[in-house]
Amino acid sequence: MPDDAQEWRKARRFLKERLQRDYTTLRGYQEERSNVRQLLQRTAEMGESNSLLLIGPRGAGKTTLINAVLTDLLLNKSFVDNTLIVHLDGNLHTDDRIALKSITVQMRLENAADGKVFGSFAENLAFLLQCLKAGDKKSKSVVFVLEEFDLFCTHHNQTLLYNLFDVSQSAQAPICVLGVTCRLDVIELLEKRVKSRFSHRQVFLFPSADHFEEYTKLCQELLSIPSNRELKAMADRIDSLELLKSDALNFHRNHFDGVEYEFDNKFVDSWNKHHAKMITSSQAQKSLQMLYDFDISEAFLKNFLFRLVAQLKPDVPHITVDQLTALAAQFEGDDKIDLLCGLSVLELCLIIAIKHHSEIYDRDPFNFEIVFARFSKFAKVSTTMQSVERSIVLKAFEHLRIGELIMPLTNSGAGKVQKEFEMHKMPLTYGQIQQAVQRYQALPTEVAQWAQSSLI
Repeated sequence: MPDDAQEWRKARRFLKERLQRDYTTLRGYQEERSNVRQLLQRTAEMGESNSLLLIGPRGAGKTTLINAVLTDLLLNKSFVDNTLIVHLDGNLHTDDRIALKSITVQMRLENAADGKVFGSFAENLAFLLQCLKAGDKKSKSVVFVLEEFDLFCTHHNQTLLYNLFDVSQSAQAPICVLGVTCRLDVIELLEKRVKSRFSHRQVFLFPSADHFEEYTKLCQELLSIPSNRELKAMADRIDSLELLKSDALNFHRNHFDGVEYEFDNKFVDSWNKHHAKMITSSQAQKSLQMLYDFDISEAFLKNFLFRLVAQLKPDVPHITVDQLTALAAQFEGDDKIDLLCGLSVLELCLIIAIKHHSEIYDRDPFNFEIVFARFSKFAKVSTTMQSVERSIVLKAFEHLRIGELIMPLTNSGAGKVQKEFEMHKMPLTYGQIQQAVQRYQALPTEVAQWAQSSLI
C-alpha cells in the first residue's frame, strides 16, 4: 500500500506539471509546422531573409507551434551555431526603446553597444547585426519572434517593425521575423511603408470543430502516464534546449522535464486502463461533448484537466466519472440566468413585459412608458401586482438598467431626454428568460403563465 500511495503521488505531480509546463508538444497542424520549419531552415542554412505572421484565436497553438519547430531544429548543431533567437512580447516591450534594449541583451552585445551613440533606431539595429558577422563576413542568422504582434503596431511610427521588415527585404543580414497574433485584421494595422516591406506570408491556425473523436483521444492522452521508455525519449528531445542559452524564451526557462520520473509498469497499466475506460463511458462522453462545444482549443482542455487532476486525494486515487461531470457542469451555468433568478417578482415581471414587447415588435427598442403600459395591463388582472405604484415600478426599471439586463441605445443626448422616455434594448435571449422563470423559487402561478403567453 505505501508503494501504491507513492506511485499515486508521483502520478498526480507528473500530470499537473506536464499539463502546465509542456510548451513544445504540438498535435496536428502538420502542414503549417512544415512551412514554418522550412522557412527557418532556409534562413539558417542559406541566409535567406523572410517574414511571416501566425494568425489564429487564443489557445489555438501558435506559440506552441513555434516552440515545437525550434525544439526540433535545435537538435541540429549547425542551426545552434549559426542562429540566434530573439523573443519580444508586445505586453512587455511597450515601446521601441525597451524592445531595442532587449534585442541587445538577447544577442549578447551589451559590451559592443556600451557607450556608443546612435543617430536613429535603424543605425542602432544595423550596428547590432553588423556585430554578428564573423571573420569570413558571413553573418549569423537571427530569428525574431514577436508575440502579440498587433501591439507592436501601436508603437510610434512603427519604427521597430519598419526596420525589421526593411532588413529582411533588403538582405542586409539573414533574419526571419515571426509575428504571432490573434487579430485577423492585423495587416490593416500596418502603415503603408511597413506593409510594403512585409512579405505578406501568413499562416492561419484554427482548431477543427469536426473531430470530436480526436478530442476524446487527446483527453485520454493527457490523462495517461507514459512508459519509462517514452519518458526517456521525451527527455532526450528536451535535452536540445540546453544548447539554447536564452532566458528570454519562457519555454526554455521553465520547461517540463520527465527525466526525474519513473513509474512501476503495473501501476502505469492499471492507471491508463482505468482512465481509458472512464473517458469512453457514455456519461463522460456527454460531458466532453459539452466542453467541446464550449471551447475546442487544447489550452482550454488542459486547464480543465488540471482542475480535475488537482481533485485527486488518497481516498480517491483515480479520476471518476462523477468528478468529471460535476466539474464540466460548472461550465454549463449561465450568469445571466442566475442574475434573473435573483430579481424581485416585480423586476422579473418587467423583464417578461419587455420579452413580450420584443416578440411582438421584432426586438424594437423600448422605454419605460412602453414597458409600464404593458405591465399595467397584467397588473389589472393580477392579484399580486394590483397595488404597485408607478414610482416603485420606475425604480425597478432603473435597477434592471444598473444590472445591465437592459441597455440604453446610446449615451448621446441622454441628459436631454427624460429617463421615462429614453430608449433601451434587451441583451437577453428568450431562452434565458424562460429558463429563469422555470427555476425561480416560489414564483406566483399567474406570473409564470403570463411568461408563456402575452395574452392577458
